[in-house]
Amino acid sequence: MDVNELLTDAYGRLPDLVAGALDGLSPEQLRQAPAAGANPVGWLVWHLSRLQDHHVADVLGEEQLWVTGDWAGRCGLTADPDDTGFGHGPEQIAGVRPEDGGVLLDYHRAVVDRTLAYLRGLSPGDLDRVVDENWDPPVTLGVRLVSVLDDDLQHVGQAAYVRGLIRRG
Repeated sequence: MDVNELLTDAYGRLPDLVAGALDGLSPEQLRQAPAAGANPVGWLVWHLSRLQDHHVADVLGEEQLWVTGDWAGRCGLTADPDDTGFGHGPEQIAGVRPEDGGVLLDYHRAVVDRTLAYLRGLSPGDLDRVVDENWDPPVTLGVRLVSVLDDDLQHVGQAAYVRGLIRRG
């Protein structure tokens, strides 16, 4: 298996995982935190999609889909390219108000589709390109792609867990 196949397979699994986490939840349930200070399913899926959109757009040198599409308004937010959820407090988390799970899934799929198209064109040597010199050591494209995937998988697992708590309650 080459690197393109590996990364494409890994990122390509995310939409089904996201769909499972969102399945059957009402808009109210998407915003329901299982406990004080915990993140709701809607916020978790929004955040993991925003992170991938933000980071992949950056390495592509393109605008984020969040900014160029109508996703922000459909989630009760503005199209701020810097708002990915990092550092969100309770009020900001509660401010993520998707109209339904479909908007989150559609946004996520659009982000993953762009990511997959990008991944298919990479060569192994591309992964060594430095994409962020603000860290020591500087972050390469390969490290960035694995980091985004890792973050997305953690958050989709959290969303699935929270979904289970909500559906039981």
